[in-house]
Amino acid sequence: MSPSMQGALVLVVTLLMLLSGIPVAFGLGAIALAFLVLFQGFDAIHVIAETFWSGLDEFTLVAIPMFVMMGAAIGSSPAGKDLYEALDRWLYRVPGGLVVSNLGACAIFAALTGSSPACCAAIGKMGIPEMRRRGYPDDVATGSICAGGTLGILIPPSVTFILYGIATETSIGRLFIAGVVPGLMLTAMFMIWTIFKIWKSGFRSHAEGFRYTWKEKFQAIPKIAPFLAIVFGVMYSLYGGVATPSEAAGVGAAMCLILAILIYRLWKPAQIWHILRDTMRESVMILTIIATAVLFGYMLTSLYLTQTLAQAIADAHFNRWVLMGMINLFLLVCGFFIPPAAIILMTSPILLPIITAAGFDPVWFGVILTINMEIGLIHPPVGLNIYIVNAIAPDVPVTTVMWGTMPYVICMMLAIVILCIFPEIATWLPNYLMGVGK
Repeated sequence: MSPSMQGALVLVVTLLMLLSGIPVAFGLGAIALAFLVLFQGFDAIHVIAETFWSGLDEFTLVAIPMFVMMGAAIGSSPAGKDLYEALDRWLYRVPGGLVVSNLGACAIFAALTGSSPACCAAIGKMGIPEMRRRGYPDDVATGSICAGGTLGILIPPSVTFILYGIATETSIGRLFIAGVVPGLMLTAMFMIWTIFKIWKSGFRSHAEGFRYTWKEKFQAIPKIAPFLAIVFGVMYSLYGGVATPSEAAGVGAAMCLILAILIYRLWKPAQIWHILRDTMRESVMILTIIATAVLFGYMLTSLYLTQTLAQAIADAHFNRWVLMGMINLFLLVCGFFIPPAAIILMTSPILLPIITAAGFDPVWFGVILTINMEIGLIHPPVGLNIYIVNAIAPDVPVTTVMWGTMPYVICMMLAIVILCIFPEIATWLPNYLMGVGK
């Protein structure tokens, strides 16, 4: 059987596996094992254990459970509620100020957790009921939280960037820095759309003449200031060359856990166990996907499937921007069905030689890929954030939530176009702080 026929067979079987609902890690491992035995015989089994282990034999992976623990410690505390209230007191006079406050809280909470579901759940539990209580339309209240939650994988520290950096051997520090400006740009686009929509509708969430005093505004800051200080400290240690991502993540996780205990009194054994349990569950899931994705990638390479695909694209002589459009469409469709971690680990090793051969910056492409993953998080049929929000507000129809996310999906697509026209938005800051190509 030719490599192209083998590739088509692998593609069909992989899609069927993903659509079947089988856990991604077990499905990828089973497919890799089956095709290696089918086309190379039982002798291929000898390399499976070594390949699986090599997928985890990477010191950088230590950063993943540490950043997950940061998110678990903060997500288990009322930090999201305090952050949301602080921003609301400062932005209440802006049209749609409550929605803008939620989006701002999502952006800051993203920097604290690096996780989209955690960000969506933490801010949504407080924000959605409050917005609905004040009369905001259900589609705006739910759609904005869905969109704001996606910022968790773009604004650093981001587990998505760590996975991409490991899969492509791209500097994780550069990726983190590259996500800052696009993350702020996307947050601003979300806010501008929201302000315009609320202003056009003439809706007011506060009574005429309502005011927060300066004392009330400043009272909300002290509880969240230490957590923000940790984020800035982690970022400085990473970008200033003080520590590696793993070391910075370890210190950040320890400090977030300590502050959660001291500020929010989370010292009961059951509360500590809840944080450790969530950390272990998500970390093991991610690490297992990494190991099986490495095995899956080994199978693709051993059968010359990735080489054949790359050569076919090279021989087609597509314009580089047509090629990028095809890759974006491919990632967009994948994001509708497959979790971001699985997409990154499965596709990055295949796409990297193609984009570098076309002259694209791997760091810039990491940002483009991540925004595509964000779209998948708020777009059916998978749309993880949609179902998290629906669990928070079960009386709001899922279709209402989906329609509420559509303007924000368009904002993300527009952001991809802007980044394609002006790639310096993603590459300028890492080049300025770390030097070109370092």
